[in-house]
Amino acid sequence: MSEINTTKPRRTPIALLVLGVAVLVCLFGNLGALGLVGPDEPRYVWIARAMAETGDWVTPRLYGSPWFEKPVLYYWCAALGFLAHLPVEWAARLPSALAALAAAVAIGILARKHYGGDASSLSSPALLTPVLFSTSVAAIGFARSATPDMLFSSAIALAMASAAAVFRGAGGLRTAPSAASNASRGDTLLLVLFGAFLGLGVLAKGPAAIILAGGAIGVWALATNHWRVALRVAHPSAIAAFCVVALPWYVLCAIRNPDFLHVFILQHNFERYLTPLYQHRQPFWFFGPIVLLALLPWTVLLWPVAEEGLRLWREKSWRDSPGFFFACWAVFPVAFFSLSQSKLPGYILPAIPPLALLCAVSLQRAFQRNHTLAVGLTVGLAGTWAVLASGAFFFARRTTERADLLADDSLHALLVLGYVALGAAILIAAGLIFAGFRQRLDWVAGLCAVSAILAVEAANIRVLPALDSFYSARPHAAFMRGDQHPERIFTYHLSRSWDYGLAFYFHRELPEWSPADPDAALVLTTPGGLAQMKELGRFSGNLDEPYVGVLYVPANRVPR
Repeated sequence: MSEINTTKPRRTPIALLVLGVAVLVCLFGNLGALGLVGPDEPRYVWIARAMAETGDWVTPRLYGSPWFEKPVLYYWCAALGFLAHLPVEWAARLPSALAALAAAVAIGILARKHYGGDASSLSSPALLTPVLFSTSVAAIGFARSATPDMLFSSAIALAMASAAAVFRGAGGLRTAPSAASNASRGDTLLLVLFGAFLGLGVLAKGPAAIILAGGAIGVWALATNHWRVALRVAHPSAIAAFCVVALPWYVLCAIRNPDFLHVFILQHNFERYLTPLYQHRQPFWFFGPIVLLALLPWTVLLWPVAEEGLRLWREKSWRDSPGFFFACWAVFPVAFFSLSQSKLPGYILPAIPPLALLCAVSLQRAFQRNHTLAVGLTVGLAGTWAVLASGAFFFARRTTERADLLADDSLHALLVLGYVALGAAILIAAGLIFAGFRQRLDWVAGLCAVSAILAVEAANIRVLPALDSFYSARPHAAFMRGDQHPERIFTYHLSRSWDYGLAFYFHRELPEWSPADPDAALVLTTPGGLAQMKELGRFSGNLDEPYVGVLYVPANRVPR
């Protein structure tokens, strides 16, 4: 995308208010609404809590044993939350939320530098870009995820933003007129920042940070023949900053743990990429649908992004376009991990910030230049919200069919929310279409942002707490924490998610129950495990009802 010469949009504090509320609610709102879920969150947070408790800031340890699946940055950040005595879920998820905020700021600055405009209007890329990113499914989901993914993606976003500033100063990328006069200042500092942020990426998830940033820059340089400009980021100051940030922990950890490099580099990087060792095999096209879902509710904006790319290609003006650089940044992670034998949705999270930037700029251009396209996009956005609201409604209706799994008040709240979501979607869709016909991009952006804010807040207040018992071990651990015989609590045929979750909230591993154990016990098991216990004549409790989907909490054979 080439430089945009915009007419001066209206100044309004409402735009800044919408951005602020969107960031606060979508990225930071009620991070403890849901307990730790899945196998990864409780495992990573256990390691962070252990670092805070033991004072060993070098070797990650799970249940007392070294654990080298991921580098140390997330553990350090979450451990600081524990030292600050934050609630568990806030300590665990706040690093990801702050990282998402940093990524939003970085791409907002990029939008202002390269495309100009007023930073106090939602019709300006400088505000539209962070709003679009912060309200996307990917940002909302991973900002409240206790994993290294958002830290990794944010580090790459900050590194690429620094690289773009270096390239802009060297004449490799066009800028908006308002930014051109300052483009060449502070080049050394920018190189240091590039190296430091890349080092943080390596501390977050490993050498993939070098591959993703270097690969995107390399593709851009190869296509545009800007090799001399691209090689500026290999300046000694950038390399030195990278080494200062990334290497000390790797060296110390390797010294203390001789098997660290073999386990981390070979098993958790090369073997994970080259083989389906960890059972995450997916088809080559897996990340296509993931990208579409990750950008919701803004996915329809990929249409004008593609049109803009085709226009630049036909005009042969893409070589110096900042949009082509951002496209390389977005496409390379998707292409790289599509070739991997192991695929998880979080792998392509680094592609979402540049895609959000491209979508925001394309949306602005559509409203400036093509009334028909602008109306079509608003109809697409209206349809997206209608589909999402319908999904919420049918989810609520489906949940009512499992009334035995929810308290009556939770059941009623979900049903009411389903009807409210459906009614609100009709009003929002009508408002979006009206704004599209009036060519009011600020209204469109504001309506979508407010819709995302309301949806996230409703989930935080009602939906997630109601579902906590279905997906998190937190309420079950709290229920059993006062048991008179905690040493007689076991698990039996549980999934890894529940094993790790219960262990974290109990602050100890729960042993696997054995049918040969003759004593009374409180056993947490699955329906299949419960059936086996009954066949063995080992179940005589009165809690034969589901607490969570497939998780049962049967009583022990001898009442206490």
